[in-house]
Amino acid sequence: MSYYLNPHVIIYEKYSGKGFSAINRKSVQELLESVRQGRISVEEASERLKVLPYEDIGFARVDHQRYLRRGFPEVIYCPGKTPAQVAAIFSRLTASGGTVLATRAGEEVFKTVKVEHPDVEYHREAKALFLRGEKEPKPYGSVVVASAGTADIPVAEEAALTAELIGSRVERLYDVGVAGIHRLFDNWDKISKARVIVVVAGMEGALASVIGGLAACPVIAVPTSVGYGANLGGIAPLLTMLNSCASGVAVVNIDNGYGAGYMAALINKTGEEKNEGEKN
Repeated sequence: MSYYLNPHVIIYEKYSGKGFSAINRKSVQELLESVRQGRISVEEASERLKVLPYEDIGFARVDHQRYLRRGFPEVIYCPGKTPAQVAAIFSRLTASGGTVLATRAGEEVFKTVKVEHPDVEYHREAKALFLRGEKEPKPYGSVVVASAGTADIPVAEEAALTAELIGSRVERLYDVGVAGIHRLFDNWDKISKARVIVVVAGMEGALASVIGGLAACPVIAVPTSVGYGANLGGIAPLLTMLNSCASGVAVVNIDNGYGAGYMAALINKTGEEKNEGEKN
């Protein structure tokens, strides 16, 4: 078994076996210091390290290094998994010390996870459960999440919650669709100050083009399955958004609030880092 060290993370080139508790530079130093002071044995330290870079728990391979690579742990998509499986993955991910998020989670999943993690929180509207990290980032930047209608709010909340948990400051503008466009214009000061905007819309999905044509920042469009028959489960707004003539509009999958919120947070974070760099 061989490995190499860089300033931030240990990575095995070849590995075998199972398990891993999340590792970063600080935790490696603390582990080595514990060995030096005799608090733990060399064998125990070796056991903790041998399980990098992911943990094989039989039905899932938990990617602990994602927290180091992306700045946010692996997120659990609950549909298709049993409550017990979600709970097991959730427990393993808490080893990173970062915030753990599970999307599309039902009440049964929440109750199962809560047995082991009583501090877990459940956002019923977004159908997401999460456990806040040991050190939450101070909110930064400006992400606006706008929904065309009230029926789009569950998807919008999934986007907003995701962006907030990653560290973004989020402003919500709900029910500002094109059927009453003055509602959008009444909030134009918030739109104009945004670093990135997530637009969530069902029906024909026109709101993304309207905002995309007026805002100076990137727009992430989320088509939803909200609408009558010809909405085709979200296909109609998806095609509208993909065919937008407004520049700077990117589109994620139908009802994918999480994907939009994550992308918005990355754009917001990049802008924040650029501002900090310019200050220095």
